[in-house]
Amino acid sequence: MPGFRTPLRSLALAVPLALALTACGGAGSGNSPAKGQAKETAPAGVVHQYAVLKAEIAANGGEARAGAYRIGYIVEAAEPWFHSEHGGHGKLVSRAPAKGETHHIEIVPREAKTGRIVPDVPIRLEVVDSKGKVVQARDLNFSYAEFFHYADNFSIPKAGKYTLRATLQPPTFLRHGASGEKPALSEKTTATFRNVELKTAS
Repeated sequence: MPGFRTPLRSLALAVPLALALTACGGAGSGNSPAKGQAKETAPAGVVHQYAVLKAEIAANGGEARAGAYRIGYIVEAAEPWFHSEHGGHGKLVSRAPAKGETHHIEIVPREAKTGRIVPDVPIRLEVVDSKGKVVQARDLNFSYAEFFHYADNFSIPKAGKYTLRATLQPPTFLRHGASGEKPALSEKTTATFRNVELKTAS
C-alpha cells in the first residue's frame, strides 16, 4: 500500500541512517551513551595496551604535556626488530642491534584531550649532553609492540644524564572538519625531557 511502512521497511531505512550518523563522529559527536543504553567498554587489547604503556612509562621513563599532546618516553637497552629485507614492502627479516647501539628510546605521542596514541607523526629525537651538544639524532620509526610507539636504537658513548628533545611535525593523515574550523594536531610541537639517566648496557 503506498505510503505505508512495514516494521521491516522502517528498520531497513533506520539502520543505514544510524550507521551514517556514527561512522564519522566529529569533535561534537560526544562519547556519553544515550539514556537507557549500556555503557560501551574498550576491547581487551586496547585496555591492555594502555595499561602496559602506563607501567613502562612509570618504570623506565616519564611524560609531559606539549601543545595538543601528552608525550611519554621510555628508555631501554638496545632491541631487535623486524624490517623489510630490501626496503618498501619486501620480506620481513629480523634485525639485531648493531655494534655500538646501547639504548632503545621510545616516544609515545597521545592526543591530550582523548588519550589516543597518534599515528603518522614524523618525530625526530635528539639526545643532548650536559654541555648542550647533540650526541645523536634520529628520525624515529613507528613500531608495533604491546603498544604502538615511535623508536630507534641509539649509541650513547658514556653513562650520564642527558636531555631528550623530541620534535613532532604535524601528522600526515587527513582530518575531518568543516571550513573555518582549526584542523586537529596541525602544529609542530617539541617536548624536552631533562636529566634523563642513560646507564651503560649490562
